[in-house]
Amino acid sequence: MFEKVLVANRGEIAVRVMRACEDLGIDTVAVYSDADKHAGHVRYADEAYNVGPARAADSYLDQEAIVDAALQAGADAIHPGYGFLAENADFAALVEETEGVTWVGPASESMETLGEKTKARKVMDAADVPIVPGTTDPVETAEEVRAFGEEHGYPIAIKAEGGGGGRGMKIVESEEEAEDQLASAKREGEAYFDNDSVYLERYLEDPKHIEVQIIADEHGNVRHLGERDCSLQRRHQKVIEEGPSPTLSDDVRADIGEAARRGVGEADYVNAGTVEFLVSEGQFYFLEVNTRIQVEHTVTEEITGIDIVKHQLRVAAGEELDFSQDEVAIEGHAMEFRINAENASKSFAPATGTLDVYDPPGGIGVRMDDALRQGDEINGEYDSMIAKLVVYGKNREECIARSKRALAEFEIDGLVTVIPFHRLMLEDETFVDGEHTTKYLDEDFDKSRLVDAQEQWGPEHDSSESEEEERVEREFTVEVNGKRFDVSLEDVGGAALAAPASGSSGRAERPESAQSSGSEAETPVVEGDGETVEADMQGTILSVDVAAGDEVAAGDVLLVLEAMKMENDVVASHGGTVSQVLVSEGESVDMGDVLVVIE
Repeated sequence: MFEKVLVANRGEIAVRVMRACEDLGIDTVAVYSDADKHAGHVRYADEAYNVGPARAADSYLDQEAIVDAALQAGADAIHPGYGFLAENADFAALVEETEGVTWVGPASESMETLGEKTKARKVMDAADVPIVPGTTDPVETAEEVRAFGEEHGYPIAIKAEGGGGGRGMKIVESEEEAEDQLASAKREGEAYFDNDSVYLERYLEDPKHIEVQIIADEHGNVRHLGERDCSLQRRHQKVIEEGPSPTLSDDVRADIGEAARRGVGEADYVNAGTVEFLVSEGQFYFLEVNTRIQVEHTVTEEITGIDIVKHQLRVAAGEELDFSQDEVAIEGHAMEFRINAENASKSFAPATGTLDVYDPPGGIGVRMDDALRQGDEINGEYDSMIAKLVVYGKNREECIARSKRALAEFEIDGLVTVIPFHRLMLEDETFVDGEHTTKYLDEDFDKSRLVDAQEQWGPEHDSSESEEEERVEREFTVEVNGKRFDVSLEDVGGAALAAPASGSSGRAERPESAQSSGSEAETPVVEGDGETVEADMQGTILSVDVAAGDEVAAGDVLLVLEAMKMENDVVASHGGTVSQVLVSEGESVDMGDVLVVIE
């Protein structure tokens, strides 16, 4: 077994992997960007190394910097978690080529085959796994999109080859949208996966999204651990996952599990992964393979009792799986709720702020996977996830009842979250009956209910202003050869307290997050008395689609704002003439900044 593992990720998944390492007696190494120097995963690790600036492309996606950190720390393995470089075959190959360091994941060759969706479709077709009509080669031009639409009809899904979780996926409803949606999908693929290659699929109407967890070792053993139902989605992002599926028949359940095993076996796959399917009218179609651990792996762990992350580490160390397929027993029901800093009543707009109050639930059947603590800040640099709430019951009814209780106990103040949305869904007849599909939230759900839920169950205030006694804090961070050490001095009307250096475990005490002092930046002048369009969130301007003098109508897209790796259209609330455009492409903006003025 390994002696020291570097986790090439951040947030709750980094802590999840570190906990598995700790159970196995393995030391842990964190990597962090400038924006994450006080993050929870850094505090949890035995040691931590800075790998670059806040921008992910310059830190968490810097392959050489991460491998250098592993070598400097003396780590003998790298676990990628999910996201960032987790499905990057080039990074896996770099680790494989690094003497003394083991890649905790499938071989780079398998990742390249199954991680890129067009190649994966060819493998599944060869393994007699049903696939959705689509392209098996990358698409480069809008003309190719239009030609596919003429042959197969609309809508069409444009998908990033390296993508997952809806990122890099755009829906084309007509030939007029082909060029814009293709460009948008390629931008998201490049931004989040460092790969702008995309492919096409016929977009199925009202399917169920079912995924099968698999794990395989280098000794030829392939196991599936049952399925998860991930059909409740908004903008193709999963929000609640559960297992087992409330709608699959026993025959389809057996067939889809064996299809997943057959498909990954065709690719000589080793380690954990997920085979995703769309199910429509009793027929399932291969969607993609995620060559990594997934956000919702917790659901499967709860209903099987199998620690998937520990098995990832054991398989990577050359061990054989210690259970047969017949020994995999699915018992009870589990749900995972992604607790994101988003405002569901405002189209799930990402939110930023400080966790003035963070008091998660507990009790029987309740599991929390998180990295943040009270006083920590969500700054908008990365994704909006605060935590994952996982609830188990002996059946779906008990699971829902416990979930209601757990969500009611969950107390967060200082920024808006999706907890009111989750509480609403547990009262929603369509969801409770298991009749929801991937389109339910976006197309059929009455969104006015989200406003009511936010008013009923949201925090009394979302500002980050603390009502606690005034505190004065000074934090000193020292980096020696990139390794992080820090001391925090804090005065709360009494003696200052010193935090331990992070070279030892940071679990005993937690330094408070640094207070943002801000700077007096030059603010553009808004002229005249027109209506202003302001930023609803912190982010980066990807494109500006209007200029001064343009006539716009209500609903027209004015610009595209990227926040937490998602593209958000900023639209005009009313018609008029654009009198001022106060931002440009590539510029960073804060919540409340004026973007456009319309007379």
